[in-house]
Amino acid sequence: MPSIVGPIKINSVGGGVINFGDSFYLAPKSTSKTNTGSGSQNTGDFICTNSGLSSTNPFDPDVNDQNVTANA
Repeated sequence: MPSIVGPIKINSVGGGVINFGDSFYLAPKSTSKTNTGSGSQNTGDFICTNSGLSSTNPFDPDVNDQNVTANA
């Protein structure tokens, strides 16, 4: 059924879906990229990481990694 929506103002959306009226299918999509060194994202109670020398190269020559296209 159609809906009548009055004036609205959305200042910002930090993730999530805003829907007014009927919708058949909502599929929000997002991508992100993280550059970390060896052993930096270990989680747990008793971790012993011996990485020696670690180097992370955050530069990406091809620019696009995961393109988000379409919405269905």
